[in-house]
This record gives sequence, C-alpha cells and structure tokens, in this order.
Amino acid sequence: MISLRVRIAAVGLALVAGLCAAPVTAATATKAGPAPAPAPPPTVEEQRLDQPVPQEILRRSGFDAVPAGFRRALSDARSYAQARRVVVRQGTALWRRAVDRAQGRGPAGGDLSRDDDRPLYWARLGMTRQVRTWQPPFALSEGQRAALLDELERTSRGATDLGRPRAPRAPRLVLLTGFDPFTLDRDIRISNPSGAAALALDGTVIRTPRGPARVETVVFPVRWADFARGTVERTLRPYLPAAALFTTVSQGRVGRFDVERTNGAWRGGFPDNDRVSSTGTVPVTDPASQPQWTTTTLPYGDIVTAGTGRFPVFDHTEVTEIPAGGTAPVVRPDGPTPGSTARAGSGGDYLSNEIAYRATLLRDRLGLHDVLPGGHVHTPVLEFGPGNTDPATGTVTDPGFVRNRLDIIAQVRAILTVAVTAAAR
Repeated sequence: MISLRVRIAAVGLALVAGLCAAPVTAATATKAGPAPAPAPPPTVEEQRLDQPVPQEILRRSGFDAVPAGFRRALSDARSYAQARRVVVRQGTALWRRAVDRAQGRGPAGGDLSRDDDRPLYWARLGMTRQVRTWQPPFALSEGQRAALLDELERTSRGATDLGRPRAPRAPRLVLLTGFDPFTLDRDIRISNPSGAAALALDGTVIRTPRGPARVETVVFPVRWADFARGTVERTLRPYLPAAALFTTVSQGRVGRFDVERTNGAWRGGFPDNDRVSSTGTVPVTDPASQPQWTTTTLPYGDIVTAGTGRFPVFDHTEVTEIPAGGTAPVVRPDGPTPGSTARAGSGGDYLSNEIAYRATLLRDRLGLHDVLPGGHVHTPVLEFGPGNTDPATGTVTDPGFVRNRLDIIAQVRAILTVAVTAAAR
C-alpha cells in the first residue's frame, strides 16, 4: 500500500511538472491576455538608413550613437508606460541636441558643419525604425506601437517644444515651420535649408518696435499620410491664437526666394519620402466648407523690397486653375479667377503648397485672417558646390554647399525679421 501511494504521488508530481513546463498554447495565451501584435517591417524611408551616405552623415556629426543608445533604453522597458517615457525623453533630447548643435552649443561631434539638418533626420529614422521593429517582452498592440511612433515623431520634431507666451510682458510668439530632406532617391545626400533654418532659429529672439518676438520652430515630415492625419493642424492650432506671425518654409526654386501669394486645395501626386503618391483635393475636416484657395497675409510688399540677402525675393502670384465652367487646367500669372478649381497654388501642388494651404485655412477658420500675418516662403534650392553635383561620385558636403546653406539660413532670418517688424507697425 505504501509503495502504491508513493508511486501515485510520483506520477502526480510528474504531471504537475509536465503541466508547468508545457508550452503556452493559443488557449492559455487567451486566458493570459492578447498575444502581442507582430512588428511591422521598416518603412521605405527607414530602409535608406543603411546606405553609406546616411551612415557617414551620422558618424561625422556624432549622431551615430543615437539609435543604439535609444535601442538600449527601449530594451529595458517592461511595460507600455515605461516605453512611452523612454520615447518622450529621448525624442525630446534629440530635438534639443540638434538645435544646440545648430546654434553652436555643446560639442560639434564631428567635422560636419553645425548648420546641417541631416543628422537630425537620419538619427530620427534610426529611432523610429527601432520602435517599429521592436519585439518587447510584453504585449504591445498595434495602437500602442502607433502611439509610441507618434510621440517620437512629435517630440523629435519640436512639436511638443513650442512655447506660448503667457506673462503680459513675455516676448510675442512667432512660428516657423520647416521640412525634412526629400527627393532622396534622386540624391540621398540632399539637405533641406528650411529644416536647417528651423534648427538655427528655434528659441531665438527678434527685436521689433513693439518689443521682442520669440521664434519657435517645428520640422514636418515629407509624407502625404501624415498631412492627411492632420499633423499640421494638430501642431499649430494651440498656438496660432497667441502668435504674432507665422510662416511655413520649404525649399523651392533655383536661385530665388518666393513669397507665395495663393495656396490651392490640390495634391499633384509627386511621390513622398515613402514613395507614396496622392492626387486629389487636399483632405481636411469639414470638406463642405473647404475653399479652393487661401491667401497669404504676410507683408509681402515689405519683404520683397527689403535687402535681405544675396538671393532675389519675389512676390509669386502664378497659379494653375480650372476656370469656372471649364474642364482644362489654365495657368494664371496673376492668381485665380472667381469660381475656379485649384490645380496648383503659387507654391505648386506638393506638400509645400499643402502646408501653406492647411496653415492659412486653419488661420481663417479660427477667425484670424485679418489679425494674424501668415503664409509661405520658398527658399532657393540648396545646391552642392562646383564639381560635386554627381550623387554617384560626389561627397556628402563641400565648402560651396555649406556656404549656400548658411546664406539661405541668414536670409530666412532676415526675411522673418522684416515680416515681424512690418507686422508690428
């Protein structure tokens, strides 16, 4: 009898041990909670990161350690809340580090010119790729992963760093937006002077007859989907009522600045940084009240007549429209005619036109058209120096390239100063 009891007990222990060691099945996983969503693959934009040029830019700026450091911090997270804190902290730190580098604070980290916007762009992609492909030790839903990516995008672009003056004597707020590099399949070395200007001007002060004005900046992605999700409106809406002036900035035509007079409600379909095309009416909330055109309220007369730098500045009025009752697009050098349908604003039909359209439409929907100067400025195309124009054989930088970018940044600063001063009168 004793021997039988011993054998029964041994069998029972073996069964218990077997159950404890059994693999988790779908049934047991359901009881423990939802299975983690599989990590999506890197985006087209993120995949470019492995090419030699991005790696050289990161190495020569000291930003090459950013993605690895972020990966280590993220790997220590044991919950969604911890992961979110890591993302917010390190995304914010990346933006501030890029601003500090551009404005001469702290170590340069390498021999790449401090005015370069590209280290921020490629380091951010290294971080977003980590979040996108991360397999955490806890269940992470698709929605939670998307929320982490959104937090990383916003914090590392300056969108959560915008300041609103609150005290009666606080400097007036001036908002300026820039863009990431784009057309990277044409030349992966490309820099965007609008993004470089945003880094150089963030937090700086402009003196005007009505007192100081503080410039706050943000850099937007070159992706149709982000704009359709309302990233422009979400970022700017809290601050426009308190602003003294805003200007969206992007890279435009060769050898000239343009103050774009009219913005059109049309997407022309040119591929974005993820090689996605989009053609049709700009998607906004309340499309029933959506106008075909919006206009600048920047003091363009003052801007184009002021001596702001070596590049000429134009009041650009040309648009492409389908006239009322017509079917074919027509180019109008002096702006749209009544009742026409937009096919290109003064700034074209890409995301530079769209950010101008969205920002000025938001201004108008907030009832600020007559009191808030705002619109779009196109910078000259940032060109490499002589002998360095071939993407296949050229270097990532050269003295002419740096000089051109510094001149454009300085002229953006001068244009903004003219605009703020004129608006203060």
